[in-house]
Amino acid sequence: MQTETVRFPFNTEQRPAYLARPDGTGPFPAVVVIHEIFGLTENIKDIAERFATAGYVALAVDLFAERNRALCIFNVLRSQLFSSLDNNGINELKSALTYLSEQPGVDGARVGTIGFCMGGGFAIAWACTDNRLQAIAPYYGANPRPLEAVKRSCPVVGSYPEKDFTAGVGRKLDAELTKNNIVHDIKVYPDAKHSFFNDKGATYNVEAAQDSWSRVLTFFGEHLN
Repeated sequence: MQTETVRFPFNTEQRPAYLARPDGTGPFPAVVVIHEIFGLTENIKDIAERFATAGYVALAVDLFAERNRALCIFNVLRSQLFSSLDNNGINELKSALTYLSEQPGVDGARVGTIGFCMGGGFAIAWACTDNRLQAIAPYYGANPRPLEAVKRSCPVVGSYPEKDFTAGVGRKLDAELTKNNIVHDIKVYPDAKHSFFNDKGATYNVEAAQDSWSRVLTFFGEHLN
């Protein structure tokens, strides 16, 4: 596995990201990893590396780097409430995917994304506006507004904790995806809390984390490999 800090163009900026790739020449499927509200942490970098170990080229973006963090968080919350399908965050993610798809050894026809909390919300909304994505894995993220937009989504493997308001979000997403015949696997974990996948956090739940990761790899294997 090889890792490095890279930069990709977005508007007039060069945005930082963490790239992890398997050894070899590929072509490999690829995944954009979207962080939660804590930013590009060691946990998020570790997730990118886990994808690389599984045979994917993974790009973990940093939507807060070199910016005012408080303002970024405010803009994210505002966009998810009022313009979840068209905002600066999604546009930056689209640029990240363009960069990732053009990397040596990446098969641009086999790309997906995974996101956590804030990143999970971005993942779902992004999938409704970009047909390059072939599979997404939202964790405890907000649904797009309007929810019916998910009729344009690619296949979804979603993971939600029962002991969190996003349990209801996941069930609503499940119902809407079923209604629109979108391939999906949505699971609510009965003993889990928010951020259960973060093994550096206080609410880490090893059983839910391991099971959800297995589901993600199986689902991505079906739709990206």
